[in-house]
Amino acid sequence: MHVTVAHAPSHLKANLGDQAQAVCAPRRLRATAPFMNRFTLLALPATFALAACSAPADDSTPPVEAASEQDAFFAALSTHCGKAYAGTLVSQDTADADFAGASMVMHVAECSEDRIAIPFHVQTDGAWDRSRTWVITRTADGLRLKHDHRHADGEPDAVTQYGGNTAAAGTARAQAFPVDAYSIDLFKREGLDASITNVWTVEVDPDTPAGDDASEAGVFAYQLQRTVAGGAPEDRFFRVEFDLGEEVEAPPPAWGHGDGTHD
Repeated sequence: MHVTVAHAPSHLKANLGDQAQAVCAPRRLRATAPFMNRFTLLALPATFALAACSAPADDSTPPVEAASEQDAFFAALSTHCGKAYAGTLVSQDTADADFAGASMVMHVAECSEDRIAIPFHVQTDGAWDRSRTWVITRTADGLRLKHDHRHADGEPDAVTQYGGNTAAAGTARAQAFPVDAYSIDLFKREGLDASITNVWTVEVDPDTPAGDDASEAGVFAYQLQRTVAGGAPEDRFFRVEFDLGEEVEAPPPAWGHGDGTHD
């Protein structure tokens, strides 16, 4: 017997809802099975039976993972690749008297997806000291800052490759690098125990697009700090800032980097 929904007897129509639910609930199906054996609904569309258990379509798009603050910082620093900027000492510790009023230039000289090298050139007593390079690299846990110190012949200084790793998210503009275990051992070995609580901070604003107000270009800053509260024998503060609105001619390579290689 062929029975359509429109012409089904009233007692059959009442059971159509049960029949649809039976598709989703096997226990309900067993309860209505005797009735279904008497009426075979060959004309009932399959979609009617499935309607009761159809889930609404999920057209939501998986959320895109936001870039971390450290990714944003690294990207901002990368916008200055190949550029050089003049700077000045802004801190006033007497230990840095030779740097007071000295000409200095930072040069974002080498850039890759996971490494940025920034030579720091300082002119003292009429001669340029090109011994220092700040190196920032990506790690599995964040960012790392190292100091590559060389002599004029390119040979590494006895105190080199010290620095630290980020211990917090930081911001897109500033990252702090507490001293790492390697550096603590190095400082102790070289008699520099005062430095074992060092914290370095690097700050950077992204490059300003051509035509924008240069006064909004921001700064690049390198800072070293240790405090008595943090375990140092005395407070120490060193900070240099570079005007990112005033690009200067790129200086010669840092010592030991003339061939573009690095250790």
